[in-house]
Amino acid sequence: MVSRIIPYLVGDAAAVKDFYVDVLGLEVAMEDPVLCLRSPENPSAQVIVSPPGMENPEPRFGIDLGEPAAVDAAHAEAQRRGLRVVYPLTNEPWGVRRFFVEDATGAVINVLAHLP
Repeated sequence: MVSRIIPYLVGDAAAVKDFYVDVLGLEVAMEDPVLCLRSPENPSAQVIVSPPGMENPEPRFGIDLGEPAAVDAAHAEAQRRGLRVVYPLTNEPWGVRRFFVEDATGAVINVLAHLP
């Protein structure tokens, strides 16, 4: 089950933060290792900002599957189909299990779930 889809931006976190917080009313949910901005009324509505070069390749958006087991299943299915996994299945130190995969358009997708 997809619990949220998160767009990813790359750029100067301070400049981006000022725009999204001061102009659009989002709030800062996290600042390390990436800037995560969210709606105060709907915390699942988020924008992630990575500094240039942090991710290689840089994902266009993330799909949160809600459970680590769902990430494992999606990874297995991507491999079964011969899709290009461009970042291996990893438990990150900030508490997410994820991998990056290319979709049919060549867009890199961060498939993730928070670890318990």
